[in-house]
Amino acid sequence: MTYHLPEFRHPDLPTNELGYTKKQYEGAISTLCAGCGHDSISAGIIQACFELSIEPHKVAKISGIGCSSKTPTYFLGNSHGFNSVHGRMPSVATGANLANRELTYIGVSGDGDSASIGMGQFAHVVRRNLNMLYLVENNGCYGLTKGQDSATADVGSMSKKGAANPFQPVDLCTLAIDLGATFVARSFSGDKDQLVPLIKAAISHSGFAFIDVISPCVTFNNTAASTKSYEFVREHIEATGKTDFIPVRQEITADYDPGFTQEVTLHDGSVIHLYKNDEDLDVRNRLSALQAIHKYKDKGEILTGLLYLDPDCEDLHEIIGSVEKPLRDLDEKALCPGNQALGAINDSLR
Repeated sequence: MTYHLPEFRHPDLPTNELGYTKKQYEGAISTLCAGCGHDSISAGIIQACFELSIEPHKVAKISGIGCSSKTPTYFLGNSHGFNSVHGRMPSVATGANLANRELTYIGVSGDGDSASIGMGQFAHVVRRNLNMLYLVENNGCYGLTKGQDSATADVGSMSKKGAANPFQPVDLCTLAIDLGATFVARSFSGDKDQLVPLIKAAISHSGFAFIDVISPCVTFNNTAASTKSYEFVREHIEATGKTDFIPVRQEITADYDPGFTQEVTLHDGSVIHLYKNDEDLDVRNRLSALQAIHKYKDKGEILTGLLYLDPDCEDLHEIIGSVEKPLRDLDEKALCPGNQALGAINDSLR
């Protein structure tokens, strides 16, 4: 069966400063499981770019491998895109950014893509302060390979087969802060009121902006003991292990004020606790941010919102003094400065 997005749009739809409607920021129809939190994140990116009046063709969206890395297909269909190798999105993003600093770079990754095979790549793109939005759609499992625990699964979280995870999780937010990220935030896929402003702020930030988004998996991370997802309850015991039928789920949303905790009940009856940070957190202090994350983690709560911000940082281009023009616009004189310039470089190395 083939699906197509409807071509008709109401002629009086709202437009942004460029005169675009949100249609210009949409992509292909999603093939993810119905109710997947990743689709809510895609919608948040669409809304943020629409409200920021970013020209879609001046955006480069880059991903790795996984359910999360499929999602750039579902937003900004008129932008540049590259689906890279598993865990290697940061290298492609770095190369593209150095070649053309005029584009807006959005990297979409997953907890497996970044916290496991891509951990080394993640560490270096953070410390170099590459000017990009790096967004992780975090569901605590490997959705494309039938639900194994990822490195972000909490201790005791139950896998699809009922085995409790015995290992300590990787907290990507604390890791990003330790490695020198200049913008760090965490959100929940169902909290649009919080997520969209965070995405807008991250895109506007000049430097490496990291957002970890808890995004429930409706299919594989599916037990009541899972801390990041839904239990996938099958009606018949003989259906256990089959993955060809996925019932439609209602999207889970959350709406609560800063400084308050909300219990979010998942489809299976399990509960996660979200705490939205308030003005007591000093977001310009790394130590304050790390202490706050651990404080609420010890209470069994997930701290969300803007966690750390360095508004006066230098991005990679400023650090290394790269040219301002895209490489495609450099002429022969700039690319081949001549023997005198080459001799000066050689002399400096003697």
